[in-house]
Amino acid sequence: MQISEIQTIIQKIKANMEKVVVGKSEKIDLILAALLAKGHVLLEDVPGTGKTVLAKSLARSLDTKFKRIQFTPDLLPSDLIGINYYNQKEGEFVFREGALFTNILLADEINRATPRTQSSLLESMEEKQITVDGHTYVLEQPFFVIATENPVETQGTFPLPEAQLDRFLLQLSMGYTDKKDSIEILRRFVNEVPAENVEAVCSREQLLDMQESVKAVTIHPDLAAYTVDIVEQTRTYEGVQLGVSPRGNLALLKAAQALAAIRGRGFVTPDDIKDLAVPVLGHRIILRGSQRNKSTQIINMIGDILESVEVPTEEWNLDEQKG
Repeated sequence: MQISEIQTIIQKIKANMEKVVVGKSEKIDLILAALLAKGHVLLEDVPGTGKTVLAKSLARSLDTKFKRIQFTPDLLPSDLIGINYYNQKEGEFVFREGALFTNILLADEINRATPRTQSSLLESMEEKQITVDGHTYVLEQPFFVIATENPVETQGTFPLPEAQLDRFLLQLSMGYTDKKDSIEILRRFVNEVPAENVEAVCSREQLLDMQESVKAVTIHPDLAAYTVDIVEQTRTYEGVQLGVSPRGNLALLKAAQALAAIRGRGFVTPDDIKDLAVPVLGHRIILRGSQRNKSTQIINMIGDILESVEVPTEEWNLDEQKG
């Protein structure tokens, strides 16, 4: 699929989502980039900022299977991955699929489930498969998880461990809307629910084609080295206990390829990398002697790193150079 075709389809999806989600154009671009890069998204913000609405509007815009599951302390791993049960009528064990057998999964308030239940997502998010009683089930593609959590309320919650956080390509905060967008939200939602009128504008086959096509987006070797310099700085920066892993570096490049395609380019530029640095790298960093989610400190730290690392200057489209 050509870049122009990808951009056209993405613009249709985005326009569909913006019928419901107001004032979040940049957030939508980043979520769509994660979808094309075959990653997953963690939306972290206070209640009422549109996390669930955004996830549902995306799911309705795609002609794929969608499931929403409310994470609670009594949620069991079998509710997610499935269970083998004995069917007396047939006289044998039968596998009943769990909520993970879908294309788009909304994991609402993921940090309310116990660590045991949270860990049942690890294999599916990384390897796109599930193992139950020694039998492996390959999940149908695409498989995309949008998880939400409330960072303020801590009672009755279980913080996500580093291994779980590392499975998310992006972590985003929705943020409050400005006055103009807030008035528009009131106008749209006071008498109706626009989300119910959103229809699919992208087929499963088109989405799979786009996911494969973005892999061909050009990354100049100097830009790859640029991301390595940024990641290495996160490991040596003063006050950092745990920096970004090689998997985080790879995630940054994959997300940059997808974002470049969404922006109508067949090649990555430094701006793509800079725009993704905080959402891709921020949740993979732990500060020494403090809680993990000191978001302001980490945002400032990544900003300092981007200022200090020299940006390479080249013609980023290698294909044009060869021609």
